[in-house]
Amino acid sequence: MDQRETAQLVEQTHQTCKRVQLEVAKIIVGQDDVVEKVLITLLAGGHSIITGLPGLAKTLLIQTLAQTIGLKFHRIQFTPDLMPADITGTDILEEDHQTGQRRMRFVSGPVFANLLLADEINRTPPKTQAALLEAMQERHVTVRGQTYPLEPPFFVLATQNPIELEGTYPLPEAQLDRFMFNILIGYPSESEEIDVVKNTTALPQDAPQQILTREELLRIQELVRLVPVADDVVSYAVQLVRKTRPDPSAPEFVNRWVNYGASPRAAQFLILGGKARALLRGRYNVAIEDVRVLAASVMRHRILLNFHAESEQISTDQVVEKLLQNVREMKSGLA
Repeated sequence: MDQRETAQLVEQTHQTCKRVQLEVAKIIVGQDDVVEKVLITLLAGGHSIITGLPGLAKTLLIQTLAQTIGLKFHRIQFTPDLMPADITGTDILEEDHQTGQRRMRFVSGPVFANLLLADEINRTPPKTQAALLEAMQERHVTVRGQTYPLEPPFFVLATQNPIELEGTYPLPEAQLDRFMFNILIGYPSESEEIDVVKNTTALPQDAPQQILTREELLRIQELVRLVPVADDVVSYAVQLVRKTRPDPSAPEFVNRWVNYGASPRAAQFLILGGKARALLRGRYNVAIEDVRVLAASVMRHRILLNFHAESEQISTDQVVEKLLQNVREMKSGLA
């Protein structure tokens, strides 16, 4: 494509995504930042965790996005007694009434969707979590030695309740690392909460219109991968991630507060998310600001703090904020 065709395609994608956001806003009041990051997840082809208190429309948000993009949507309520077969599906023995012969037939589970909502993912045992991990990483499931591919696109959007810890199974670091973002969703403002109450106590609203098709989303995902990124932006993302790891060359506060830093996946997701965010905003290049805006969502679940941080009531978001300041100061000093 020449420069003019590229500009037209970028603008078309920008307008389409804007229509998706406006359609979602008809159902979801406020939460613009959360909606944008979930949409970035879909454009980048990743998975995300949404962490928030009950009653903040996490499920409604994901279901609404699925409707506006025309994706097959399934929801799994994770509970302590959930088994891997409840996610992947299982073989059943059935009899052919004509021949009388019996054979095994695979009955697919809810994981066979384009958009899977894993509600309260930390409430199920590790064995069941592992079944979902294979689907997230490999885009297929294995049942009784037989592999079944998942139709693209495939996304997992998981939710977690940050206050109810009793009866939960913390996600292992290997699984957390597969999630592109950990998106925090908070309470709406007073005016937004008034609108929520008005909207939800009146007659039911019309269902959101479909703006995108599955095929169009797949094409946009390809376009995201083609967005160019300058070497200095990649270097900035890598430097930011490397400084989360305790090391003699790391900042003093990292060595004091951090047990383990972020993996190379963090830098990959910073750049991939930056590409999707740039396209979402009508740009065909990634800026350092894109990386900075996404840094907390990418790294808050990848940095493991130690007892010093806990005793001083330091959060991973505070560590990331200090890192952003530190790397910015270093770049200024080099300039």
